[in-house]
Amino acid sequence: MLDLPPSLLWPLAAFIGLCLGSFLNVVIVRLPVMLMLGWRTEAREALELPTEEQVRFNLATPRSMCPTCETAIAWHDNLPVVGWLKRRGRCASCGTRISPQYPLVELAGGALTLSVVAIFGPSWQGLFVLGACLSLLVMAVIDLRTQLLPDLLPLPLLWAGLLYQLLFQPLLLPSAVIGAMAGYLVLWSFYWAFKLTTGKEGMGYGDFKLLAALGAWMGWQALPLMLILSAGIGAIIGILVQLAIRRLRGAPMPFGPYLALAGWVALLGGEPLMAVYGRFFLL
Repeated sequence: MLDLPPSLLWPLAAFIGLCLGSFLNVVIVRLPVMLMLGWRTEAREALELPTEEQVRFNLATPRSMCPTCETAIAWHDNLPVVGWLKRRGRCASCGTRISPQYPLVELAGGALTLSVVAIFGPSWQGLFVLGACLSLLVMAVIDLRTQLLPDLLPLPLLWAGLLYQLLFQPLLLPSAVIGAMAGYLVLWSFYWAFKLTTGKEGMGYGDFKLLAALGAWMGWQALPLMLILSAGIGAIIGILVQLAIRRLRGAPMPFGPYLALAGWVALLGGEPLMAVYGRFFLL
């Protein structure tokens, strides 16, 4: 795809990754609001209620602003990571503390971009994998913030995974199709087993679709590994968080971020990870 010297490739990859992370922050914050507004409009239409006049709200409009004083953020304060550090994590107008989510997501975008370039190089294959990794980042943070995984996110990732296999690993396409079906059915089965046993819902349908998408990207063989990683890490973090923060005890914990973490490990770990997994767990 590109043939750049390392002295140019790595700084460029880091810069692009940080900029992508900055854009992902916009998606993370605004997409749930856009969906809620759309659902509200559809509900009013279904109930034959008068339509509400809504201010234009999308990924581009209005400009980024402080959520407290609603002052527009200057372009130089929107520079990835730099703007947050320059203002010491506070609004330049009212001094309200700005969430560390913004620099953390930007840094994650840069780290994921550098990781993909290191493994796949500046190639079309790497571009597909980077898109999958950044999509997982968006879903993980949105699920943490809202406990919501709308179809708009995991379903395109699923189809992109099948397209990836078709273009780059066509012999693995059957495994990817089975992985998508099995990924959905496994968590769907867990969901109903838990609900019939306890009368409670243990996870959302978005989790089923996310694991189906990961199955499409990695094939059915990687599903046990991803389930072990996500469930194990989720259990450890969930227990520690609920022990440390009393108000969260008994509160529902999103599962999507742990699936996303398992997805990153599988996508970037690839064959070496599966070889180790197979040697110790499948023999």
